[in-house]
Amino acid sequence: MLSYSEHGDTSDIPVLIAHGLYGSGRNWGVIAKRLSDTRRVITVDMRNHGNSFWSDAHGYADLAADLAEVIDTLGGPMDVVGHSMGGKAAMMLALTRPDAVRRLVVGDIAPVGYGHSQMQYIDAMRAVDLTNVARRSEANDQLAAQGVEPALCSFLTQSLDVAQKRWRLNLDALAANMPAILDFPTMTASFDGPTLFLSGGSSDYVTRDYRPIIRTLFPSARFVKIPNAGHWLHADDPRAFEGTVRAYLDA
Repeated sequence: MLSYSEHGDTSDIPVLIAHGLYGSGRNWGVIAKRLSDTRRVITVDMRNHGNSFWSDAHGYADLAADLAEVIDTLGGPMDVVGHSMGGKAAMMLALTRPDAVRRLVVGDIAPVGYGHSQMQYIDAMRAVDLTNVARRSEANDQLAAQGVEPALCSFLTQSLDVAQKRWRLNLDALAANMPAILDFPTMTASFDGPTLFLSGGSSDYVTRDYRPIIRTLFPSARFVKIPNAGHWLHADDPRAFEGTVRAYLDA
């Protein structure tokens, strides 16, 4: 089963948070702590990330099944919040196991295929010489020298195990499955439960052109944008993200 952390009182309404590509549950620690004043919050490490197991398979059916296993083990249904890759996994979970999902929040992603690639970050991480890296800042410098922007350098090195001189990311499996990660399976099912598509105001991941397919799969979908935030909206404006998620889940 996926590695996970819990925050808050176990008697409160549970919310599960699924992170995006190259992330981990620890990236969501601040948001989880804030929400845990009234919620039981579960942050997972997705397969091939963080402290969770590695697998050659990394399709959205697999990721959704992983989330369902956590929910079934801890007791569901749960509210589910997913960002980017985690948002697609959360959507697949809602479409295949609607009984496991109470309310759904999808962070800056749509149930569509995207044309951009994320391989450049795998190439950059593979190129880091970890043999003499004694602290994350040294790996940061190597990533920056390859043209990775500072914020992403810091984000990526959160998944670096300096002591073991290894990435807590299965880079080979993620590279092999990159086409599937960027895509989204064709689905005939729909999820009728409350669903919020929460996007960054300066992001182009969820455009109006995608709304017909979104409404076909999620008929109750609502759309909200956080101004002055991009794709990493929970990092760009964590207070606005937390407040919006809290208001929607508590509605």
